[in-house]
Amino acid sequence: MWLKPEEVLLKNALKLWLMERSNDYFVLQRRRGYGEEGGGGLTGLLVGTLDSVLDSTAKVAPFRILHQTPDSQVYLSIACGANREEINKHWDWLEQNIMKTLSVFDSNEDITNFVQGKIRGLIAEEGKQSFAKEDDPEKFREALLKFEKYFGLPEQEKLVTYYSCSYWKGRVPCQGWLYLSTNFLSFYSFLLGSEIKLIISWDAISRLEKTSNVILTESIHVCSQGENHYFSMFLHINQTYLLMEQLANYAIRRLFDKETFDNDPILDDPLQITKRGLENRAHSEQFNAFFRLPKEETLKEVHECFLWVPFSHFNTHGKMCISENYICFASQDGNLCSVIIPLREVLAIDKTNDSSKSVIVSIKGKTAFRFSEVKEFEQLVAKLRLKCGAASTQYHDISTEVPISSDSVDPSDNTEVQSLTCQRECSKTVNTEALMTVFHPQNLETLNSKMLKEKMKEQSWNILFAECGRGVSMFRTKKTRDLVVRGIPETLRGELWMLFSGAVNDMAANPGYYAEVVEQSLGTCNLATEEIERDLRRSLPEHPAFQSDTGISALRRVLTAYAFRNPKIGYCQAMNILTSVLLLYAKEEEAFWLLVAVCERMLPDYFNRRIIGALVDQAVFEELIRDHLPQLTEHMTDMTFFSSVSLSWFLTLFISVLPIESAVNVVDCFFYDGIKAILQLGLAILDYNLDKLLACKDDAEAVTALNRNMGICAAKIYIVCGVEIDCM
Repeated sequence: MWLKPEEVLLKNALKLWLMERSNDYFVLQRRRGYGEEGGGGLTGLLVGTLDSVLDSTAKVAPFRILHQTPDSQVYLSIACGANREEINKHWDWLEQNIMKTLSVFDSNEDITNFVQGKIRGLIAEEGKQSFAKEDDPEKFREALLKFEKYFGLPEQEKLVTYYSCSYWKGRVPCQGWLYLSTNFLSFYSFLLGSEIKLIISWDAISRLEKTSNVILTESIHVCSQGENHYFSMFLHINQTYLLMEQLANYAIRRLFDKETFDNDPILDDPLQITKRGLENRAHSEQFNAFFRLPKEETLKEVHECFLWVPFSHFNTHGKMCISENYICFASQDGNLCSVIIPLREVLAIDKTNDSSKSVIVSIKGKTAFRFSEVKEFEQLVAKLRLKCGAASTQYHDISTEVPISSDSVDPSDNTEVQSLTCQRECSKTVNTEALMTVFHPQNLETLNSKMLKEKMKEQSWNILFAECGRGVSMFRTKKTRDLVVRGIPETLRGELWMLFSGAVNDMAANPGYYAEVVEQSLGTCNLATEEIERDLRRSLPEHPAFQSDTGISALRRVLTAYAFRNPKIGYCQAMNILTSVLLLYAKEEEAFWLLVAVCERMLPDYFNRRIIGALVDQAVFEELIRDHLPQLTEHMTDMTFFSSVSLSWFLTLFISVLPIESAVNVVDCFFYDGIKAILQLGLAILDYNLDKLLACKDDAEAVTALNRNMGICAAKIYIVCGVEIDCM
């Protein structure tokens, strides 16, 4: 634990303590007689006897850390530990966060004052966390009064939380407190008569990131109105950054999406926003995005454990994440292994009676997943059994239901009669097969050579299915991704797109929904339907599927149904191009749910009048170009060139600029990797054409050079260039 800094005269303490680690500013000591064979001799025996006779309140911890003032015999005790593991954590934190920083101070007195202030801040931070666990409001109220006194913000401004940290003013850090409220990031420091006060509006922040440099291991960089601000030495920097990121995102969304906030009672009322609520929401959003789950899912529990991987014959370490309707697992040991288990698929939850503390989840298809070394596994088994019981009433296996006949419907129940009629009428119009199975390319020579490649791909995937399973609960590994990058076979595209996008879960949770929406949207006439009619015959017009009424009618139904489902988006250009490709490889109802997954989860805020989501990702793309292709950045005088060129790439997933054979491979990668695949491919294309672009004299020439070379197979670029970036 951290200690309030107190002076220690090292000369008189040498007989009682042994030095284990030291550097220019800190010393780690161990109490004589502790951890030594034979008790450390007579001195160790005497010290051990002295410690043993002291009462519990006076006992001395066996480890401590001192801050040494250079050229002085006076030291400050700043931390103690009951064991080596505890004291080493404190020592490592000091080395990672403070050691490099102390070299910037000009005097020893400034170093000592800064260390004292930092340690006092850490003690207060730990105290704040312990109070929060006990729901004691006194500590928070004390911080709230200081917040109101320091900054003079409007009374309705809600303080969410506060953190001890250091703010860099020039080359010297200032120890103080960072206050995070609903609308502002504020910092206050008063040290040695110098006061620093900083207030930044969340919606004025243009850049927020974690960074590091020679002096600092990790810090949070905030750029606002052209000014850079750096905050460091947090007790838990990841937790702080996550909350800052969420508050900044909410501020931006509040500006551009006021309707969503008006409909959300928690976000719309600042008084309802709490640190715990924001953290829970952020974790749920990350959980849903990673596993591609419905956005309504809420992360409930996380358990560290091991999952038995049968085809590799080893246990992989990771985290089991549990929500209302799913059990998910993601490895953390570099194996890139993940599993998604819908509770609707679970047949039984069992536990082992041995020491492995294992939970066994059995699903349909005679598959069982074994999670071992699970803490409190017995309580977890009981909870999961209750959840599965609840899930079985929420979801039902359509294939096992008794077909509904008109005789079994109560004529007086008009709602049920209408629903039955709707399903029957819609079943006559909704296509149940992917258009690719009906409409084939006319060139037989091309078709024959293509079939050979398809058979080879299918064979590779069948081998994978034999190892990893098939369906929503299959093991997803690095091998899965490698096969996706090489192209999914046409016969499996619809199935795997549904699986990797998470659309299969949306459709399973809403049986009959699409047929109902189609029926309700038939005959509607509004701006969206008028725009849909204008664009129907512009959607892959070269493909035989959309030279027929069958393909055009299916496209009309899907687009009109989605516009009816989500009038906030309605219909936007580029949706027709994407949906036409979805209809080629997926059944009509599946294409609808794939469109839902893309518009509402995978590319949020892309398909609306302001295309804010696409513009944000284009800004990210420009930053990635600066980082990975600096020579291209220096050559191009205006970075907006890349935005104008890449907008169609992002909105249509390259479908509008690549041959269909290459474009569908891009869609394969997108459904598996998300927007990361589009950003990587965009960089790869620029890198592939780098010499040609550097030779261009103006933007028009660069556009011509890119368009001339876009006919190259995008999947080949993706594999050969191998632009692996961390862009999420």
